Amino acid sequence: MTVWDRPEPPARPVPLDRERIVAAAVALADEGGLEAVSLRKVAARLNAGPMRLYGYISTKEELFDLMVDEVYAEILPEEQPGDWREALRTLAHRTRQAALRHEWLADLLGGRPSLGPNSLAVTEATLSALDGIADIDTVMRAVETVSAYFTGAIRREIANLRAERATGLSKHDWQRASGPHVTRMLATGRFPALAKAVYDGTDVDAETSFATGLDWVLDAVAAKLTPPPV
Repeated sequence: MTVWDRPEPPARPVPLDRERIVAAAVALADEGGLEAVSLRKVAARLNAGPMRLYGYISTKEELFDLMVDEVYAEILPEEQPGDWREALRTLAHRTRQAALRHEWLADLLGGRPSLGPNSLAVTEATLSALDGIADIDTVMRAVETVSAYFTGAIRREIANLRAERATGLSKHDWQRASGPHVTRMLATGRFPALAKAVYDGTDVDAETSFATGLDWVLDAVAAKLTPPPV
């Protein structure tokens, strides 16, 4: 039986429910990452004994599942997207925005799909927009391809934000600090393609890079989405 199917215990002194437990866990993760989340710490925030939580949640992994589904409520589009491309673009951008608000989400993206009600609603909204565009296997590969792109891009962006905090150096500070070494290495002539990228390439912000890459992936997906045979 999954955490979604298991009923909550009856109310007791110091009222608890999964909604309060998950809200406390999300707050802890927003403050200190997933390593800051434990059933003991969640219980302490709720002024309850740790054993009380086991009536609602059996493991920390179940708690993470509930936390992810809570954030999927923020990803769920406010209205049904007009077409498949808008649906996939909306999914990507809203997932990125949610991850920037809750950086720990990047650590839990990918892998087995979440089965919570909000997660399933996001999947339903996405697949509904692609219904009839192509056969179901092609549709599933299209969604997987776009998901793989934005999951990787989000994880890279969050990793860079964490590196900034850990080192105290912004992206441009780090580039300046690394500049002398990079200049020496490029001067050897061993890396001509890299030198061209460094000296001639345009530096863009994370949001622009994300949106551009997403458009390219959607263009590639469009080439594969053909109507199913009648």
